[in-house]
Amino acid sequence: MAKVDSKGRIVLPKELRERLGITPGTEVDIHEEGGKAVVEPEDDPDEIIDRMEHLVEETSPERGETTPLTDGTDPIAQKHRAAVRNCAAETDDE
Repeated sequence: MAKVDSKGRIVLPKELRERLGITPGTEVDIHEEGGKAVVEPEDDPDEIIDRMEHLVEETSPERGETTPLTDGTDPIAQKHRAAVRNCAAETDDE
């Protein structure tokens, strides 16, 4: 039986992580469903990119303004998007 620590962390059992393909660094979606907490690995690069772009936009005032690229994307968000896509492509090739 897993326990919640004082910081709210839960260690998923190794067998469960292996079955779900959850490895260190895997992004997971945690939500409530029918009164239960559900943990699902996020393997859709577009979903990850959307969350990253949202975080970049939220922190943008803290780091100063940048000039959007031709497609309207913030250069830092574009760099992160490329990194996530490259990582996803490498994972798919394995």
